[in-house]
Amino acid sequence: MAACQICSKVGQFGNNVSHSKRSTNKRSLVNIQNVKLTVDGRMQKMSICTRCLRTHQLARV
Repeated sequence: MAACQICSKVGQFGNNVSHSKRSTNKRSLVNIQNVKLTVDGRMQKMSICTRCLRTHQLARV
């Protein structure tokens, strides 16, 4: 399972519960994007979530 390399966010597991209270498994995955970023003056490939990509204003190349 993929995780964000900045905030370490991973997917979550839970249950869909219907009106009749039957439970089925559910997975909520994180939107992970593979991007090239400049870190300490070097190009580096990172897997980060879209939330970190938007909020940290990282320079994409």
